Amino acid sequence: MDLFEYQARDLFAAHGVPVLRGEVATTPERVREIAHMFGGKVVLKAQVKTGGRGKAGGVKLADGPDEAFTLATAILGMDIKGHTVHRVLVAEASDIAEEYYFSFLLDRSNRTFLAMASREGGVEIEQIAVEKPEALAKIPIDAITGVDFAKAREIAVAAGYPPEVIDQAAEVIVALWDVFTGEDATLVEVNPLVKTPDGVVLALDGKVTLDENAGFRHPGHAALEDVEAADPLEARAKEAHLNYVKLDGSVGVIGNGAGLVMSTLDVVSYAGEAFGGVRPANFLDIGGGASADVMAASLTIVLSDPSVRSVFVNVFGGITACDAVANGIVAAFGKLRDAGEQITSPLVVRLDGNRADEGRAILAAAELPGLEQNDTMDGAAQRAAELAAR
Repeated sequence: MDLFEYQARDLFAAHGVPVLRGEVATTPERVREIAHMFGGKVVLKAQVKTGGRGKAGGVKLADGPDEAFTLATAILGMDIKGHTVHRVLVAEASDIAEEYYFSFLLDRSNRTFLAMASREGGVEIEQIAVEKPEALAKIPIDAITGVDFAKAREIAVAAGYPPEVIDQAAEVIVALWDVFTGEDATLVEVNPLVKTPDGVVLALDGKVTLDENAGFRHPGHAALEDVEAADPLEARAKEAHLNYVKLDGSVGVIGNGAGLVMSTLDVVSYAGEAFGGVRPANFLDIGGGASADVMAASLTIVLSDPSVRSVFVNVFGGITACDAVANGIVAAFGKLRDAGEQITSPLVVRLDGNRADEGRAILAAAELPGLEQNDTMDGAAQRAAELAAR
């Protein structure tokens, strides 16, 4: 889960990372109130989960409350790379003597944590990483030993930070490690990490990505979710404990196991080329459960998508046998019928693996309206694409 900058800033402050005062606002009037409270100059920062805010005009310096109001009026509602600005962070302004870069991240390719730091921070850090890779220090971090002051100092020296800020920077790095590990993050980034004219090191910006798999350890993280931007179907699926991702096609896909479902998406896309480019409408993994409640919830969510024209249920029986899946589908039809919900889109079901013959017999005997079976994955995908194209 990616956080907004103001959320990252709040986490930084809670873990002792030095930041300037800042508050978030959703109206120009509130921006003016905050600017008046802070006094002097303030920086307005559009809160969107994408880069390039400054170049797009989403970061502005205001000399006082009235100018802050005017600038906020222009920023709120702005579109930045497809993201609409609903919030503005109002932060105290700070003079900057130098800008640096720092981040902790999960290095999946090397199966370790990684610290990246550079004396050259700011808006062009991505360009620097490409054109001057030697300017970006990359230090592997042992997950067991972590980052103490000595290790943090080693990182700061490797980054080429000026000698006069090494110790301060090391203290900030230790605090950022505390954010990274304490919040179960996969990314903690500060760009820029700055030195003020009087020699103080501050985190002026922040980016944090939290590992949602660790959410059970952090009940408070639920409040950080961006409910406004969340897809309503994905939200419903999450409430039902289903793994669902909305896509842009017209064939609803339900399967058991993430690998099988991803393969199904590929097969549907390939089959759909023969029918005008039909594509999958979603990823939905029911996991190891195929009870009536699970199947009913899955079908309800998939069929609630108005773009869905057909549904492909692809199940390979293992621990969960195919006859249990078939009974779940039959019961799901009954539950939806009793709830007054009609299944109007055709369903193509492919069962294979443990007790597949028994499962197919159950579905055949049930004579469910709009449901047909296909013995192969390729054949079922082609049929689902064909029905969607109609």
